[in-house]
Amino acid sequence: MGWLTNVLIENKAVENERLELTDKNSLYFLGPNLTLRNCTVVLKVSARNLIIIGARFTDCAFEVEQELKSHQQWIKASLKGCRFKGRLSGCEFGHWPEYGTEPEYQLGSIEDCDFTEARLDGCRFHGCDPRTLRFPKWPSFTILDPIGHSHELNSVKWPGSSNILVKNFYKWPPSTVALADHAPTVAKQFGTTPEELKAVIEQFDFIVY
Repeated sequence: MGWLTNVLIENKAVENERLELTDKNSLYFLGPNLTLRNCTVVLKVSARNLIIIGARFTDCAFEVEQELKSHQQWIKASLKGCRFKGRLSGCEFGHWPEYGTEPEYQLGSIEDCDFTEARLDGCRFHGCDPRTLRFPKWPSFTILDPIGHSHELNSVKWPGSSNILVKNFYKWPPSTVALADHAPTVAKQFGTTPEELKAVIEQFDFIVY
C-alpha cells in the first residue's frame, strides 16, 4: 500500500455543492471550521479514510455507496436536517463528549435527520432527542432508551442461540438514547429468523420498526 493523499476540506462554508469522497488512496479531513449546507456528500471509502473534525452539516444528503463500518467520528459532527442513504454499521451519532478529550467531541449533535433510506446495523445515538429523527422501517428496528428499558428486554425469551438484544446495556455510556439494528443481520448472527424476532419486538412500544 502506497502513501495516502491528504484531502483537507476545512476553514470554509460550502453551499449547494456535491462532494465525492470516493478515492481509496485519499484521506479525507472534514474540518475543522467547516460548514456544509444543502450539499450532497457521496461516501465510498472506509471509516479509516474519513476523518471528521468538528464539521457542521445542515440539510445535507449523505449517499453511502460503500458500507461504512464502525465510524465513531460522526460524534465530532453537528448534523441537522440531514438525510442518509446506504448501509452503516457500528456507527455512533450525536453528543457523546466523554468519548474523547479533544474539543470537537463537545460539538457533536444530531437533530431532524432522516435515516429512512439507510440500513442501520448496530448504530447508536447519543445525547439527542430521538423523536426528531426518522429511523428506517422494518426489517430495520430501533430500540429507544435501551438502557432504561433493559429490564423489560431481559424479561422475555428471545429466539435463537442467545438472548439477542439483551446486551450489557448497563455498561453502555449513559448518553445512549437509541440503538438501531437490522433484523436479517441479527437473525443470521443468532440462528433465528426476522419473523421470530418481530414476534417479540411487537410486544414493546419503545421499539420502532
